[in-house]
Amino acid sequence: MLLIRSGLRLAATIAAAALAAPASAQDFTGKTMEMVVGGGPGGGYDIYARVVARHIGRFIPGNPNIVVKNMPGASSNKAAQYIAAIAPKDGTSIGAIMPGAIMGPLLDERAAPLFDPTKVQYIGTANSGTRVCATLKGTKISTFEDTRKVKGVKFGSSGPSDSTYEYGHLHRNTSGAIYDVVAGYRGTPDMALAMERGEIDGMCGWDWSSFKSQRPDWLRDNKANILLQVSIEPHPELTKLGVPPVWKFIDNETDRKVVELVVSQTIFHRSYIAPPETPPAQLAMLRAAFDKTVVDKQFLEDAEKARVDIEPLSGAKVQEVIARLYASPKDIIDRARKAIR
Repeated sequence: MLLIRSGLRLAATIAAAALAAPASAQDFTGKTMEMVVGGGPGGGYDIYARVVARHIGRFIPGNPNIVVKNMPGASSNKAAQYIAAIAPKDGTSIGAIMPGAIMGPLLDERAAPLFDPTKVQYIGTANSGTRVCATLKGTKISTFEDTRKVKGVKFGSSGPSDSTYEYGHLHRNTSGAIYDVVAGYRGTPDMALAMERGEIDGMCGWDWSSFKSQRPDWLRDNKANILLQVSIEPHPELTKLGVPPVWKFIDNETDRKVVELVVSQTIFHRSYIAPPETPPAQLAMLRAAFDKTVVDKQFLEDAEKARVDIEPLSGAKVQEVIARLYASPKDIIDRARKAIR
């Protein structure tokens, strides 16, 4: 595996390792901080960010007010570029961005990168994440095996750098699926509506936690077929439901390495970033506040009500994982670039 699997579940160690903010960190009394979300209102990243924003201020000196601002566009690249180049560099701006934006400069050589993912400062990630392929009951596709046999099937997606687009193509190019990928949807809520209208047959690259928070009735009322789970390690809940892992449908070692590279982004699934020039004291303060937030009882109760999974990773660990991914062998990167298009 490209990454050490034990790094996926660090919630317990985070609780023990969280450090108090240094004495030199700025006191934010009377200040307002912004959390810029690289997705639209009501989407999975927005839901997560608002839960984090409701609690993280309690662990920042001065208990500042946290205002959530949505800045969708270019699969979170617009928000990431704002944080990297425009936002205040004093610790008062945090970005909540999609992993596709972080992996884009590595996997899309055609596009000029809007920011350098190896230079921004990672505060942490709230969830390691698992993505799924799904259809509704009564459609032509009820298992992933069907996607490898049934022709004329349409799966929805947003566009390049979005997981629904990249995973849609990834499974076509490495797992034998033959559906058509239809791009142009604004996000998974729109694609879910399109599925209900019969406009498309399904989608891949849907965050499992987003699925549960956006369409809880589909799961409760057994309306959906969960075709495939996509992550480095199997998700216990999905495994219990009998959902097969992506590795079952990959036939050769090269494709396995390609999928590992692409899927490794789920380890930093709900990332929060600060500008590259954030002073060390402010960065340490934000990381400590995040680490304390994700193990806080009130936060976890709020997350449960919002139906979002919490499987955190520290900012320092996320920074290390991203550096490792960007150092991957060139031949695997080149093959991965082709697989997601």
